[in-house]
Amino acid sequence: MNWKGPLVLDWEVWLHGILSLPFLYFTVWSIYSLYFHPLSRFPGPKLAAISPMIHILWDIHGKQHSVIKGLHDQYGSVVRIAPNALVYNSAAAWKDIYGHRKKGQRLFVKDPALYSPTPNGTNAIITANNEEHTRMRRLLTHAFSNKALKEQEAILHIYADTLIDKLAGIVHGSQHPIVDMTRWYNFTTFDLIGDLAFGEPFGCLSEGKYHWWVMVILDAVKASAYLKVFWFCPILLPFLILLVPRHLLRKRKASFNLSVEKVRHRLARKTTRPDFTSYIIKHGHGGRGLSLPEIDANAGVFVLAGSETTAALLTGCTYYLLRHPEKYVRLVREIRGAFAQVSEIKLSALVELPYLNAVLTETLRIYPPIPSMLPRLVPQGGAVIDGQYVPGGVSVSISLYSAFHSDTNFKDPDSFIPERWVSGPESSEFVSDQKDALRPFSYGPRNCIGQQ
Repeated sequence: MNWKGPLVLDWEVWLHGILSLPFLYFTVWSIYSLYFHPLSRFPGPKLAAISPMIHILWDIHGKQHSVIKGLHDQYGSVVRIAPNALVYNSAAAWKDIYGHRKKGQRLFVKDPALYSPTPNGTNAIITANNEEHTRMRRLLTHAFSNKALKEQEAILHIYADTLIDKLAGIVHGSQHPIVDMTRWYNFTTFDLIGDLAFGEPFGCLSEGKYHWWVMVILDAVKASAYLKVFWFCPILLPFLILLVPRHLLRKRKASFNLSVEKVRHRLARKTTRPDFTSYIIKHGHGGRGLSLPEIDANAGVFVLAGSETTAALLTGCTYYLLRHPEKYVRLVREIRGAFAQVSEIKLSALVELPYLNAVLTETLRIYPPIPSMLPRLVPQGGAVIDGQYVPGGVSVSISLYSAFHSDTNFKDPDSFIPERWVSGPESSEFVSDQKDALRPFSYGPRNCIGQQ
């Protein structure tokens, strides 16, 4: 019977040793990451330097932009927010990370941890890199050019007029009207972009409520935050169903499927009406155009990127104007002084309204529709960013919200002051503003194709 004791003891020792391995690994990794990692010289919270999970949790909870702003206030212009990730808020970092490269220099490719392919496994312009991105951008540029915008202006007027008519009906039909402008701006922009992308609106404005797909696509975006976990910890992939809310996965798939369905319906309609698809078809003949899966992948991107972001900007603009009546009155005076009647309002004329453009620019600064980050990977061999060397393979980005709200970039950064963007004496007190820090549409060869 004596042989059983030592044998049991041996198994206990082995079991204890096996169970101790993860703890030992985490301890060794933590020491390395904090004191010997190439990024250990960069400041930031220690827990973030050990694990990327804390960064992902900020994103899932919708607090990423505000947390990183606080970290920049605490640590300075560059912060380590994950074991292999840095985030900046300086004007100079825009050119270092996102700018054009000289001959022989490599571009910083998009970090695949954020820019994953669409559900059909095909890249859209927002996820593509290098030659693939160049080809897509060349083909899609025609759909977003000034020429195209001018040809589509009549469609813009339809939805702008419909919005005003709907709001007028609410105001005149109630003694004490309460209007949720966020909803109505979303109704308008989703209908407009749906029309431009698929040749038909979603019917949000006419029905006065969200189309089911609009609700789905907004929820589908949330799924992407959860899916980042599996890029950093692929070992957890078998537990996908347990870790990601099922309704988000279903909505992500449903959103893409409806986008495909609408693309097919639009392609089946032979029309010369100027929308995104007509330009894609026109300039993609001879086998040089986008493949059908690529059109599918890009269609959903167009709808989301061109609608919710615009609605968010308009919501912020309305909010800040109502909080500052004197600025609202000045803007109204400029607009009504420039146009005697609504029919005179043209895109070409809006460029000539300095205070209107100052209001929109300041809104983009204080309430950016995309407040978070657009991460890139430092190419092999490393690069100098904001005056410091960063090794190759490191994920680097600029936090738009943090850069736009930094007191090192802008005077009174949390105040809504359109005057800082107006030429003349009234902007003189803002001459120290680092206006190159404001890049709401990103910067360089991969800036927003739809910013016009």
